Amino acid sequence: MKKHDEKENEQHLPDDSAREPEPVKEDYYDKYLRLQAEFDNFKKRTFKEKLEFVKFANEGLMLELVSILDDFERGIKSAEQKKDFALLHQGVDMISKQLHRLLEEKGLKKIKSAGEKFNPDEHEAIETVEDSKKEDGIITEELQPGYFLNGRIIRPARVKVVKNKEA
Repeated sequence: MKKHDEKENEQHLPDDSAREPEPVKEDYYDKYLRLQAEFDNFKKRTFKEKLEFVKFANEGLMLELVSILDDFERGIKSAEQKKDFALLHQGVDMISKQLHRLLEEKGLKKIKSAGEKFNPDEHEAIETVEDSKKEDGIITEELQPGYFLNGRIIRPARVKVVKNKEA
């Protein structure tokens, strides 16, 4: 009976010939450590690159805005020298149009409000008014414009909405 137990125990013992030699284990461990260090360096480098990208991502936009700002400052100087406020108004209007055009090119779009049906996803009701001539939920006035940026709402429009008393 004892010989049978010894054979059974022998089958469950690991075979020394199947084990890898120690130098191979050390080599794998060394490769693992190096790979781990390379990956950590990659993460750090990628993080730094991302910070740099975010830091300067708007550089082109800023340059375009600076040119509009230059026009604005030239207009103010000119109006101060000539004391012509009609000219100042005209210049400010031109600069406003220039700024709106630039922002539209960059993906900014104004949310339609006045006369539209109230949409809680796009509008924020600041005030309600009674108007029996208009249907409930119609926007009567835009108090502050709202905007989409590339299809995503970045600021809802603040509006006055019709809310009639029920009969």
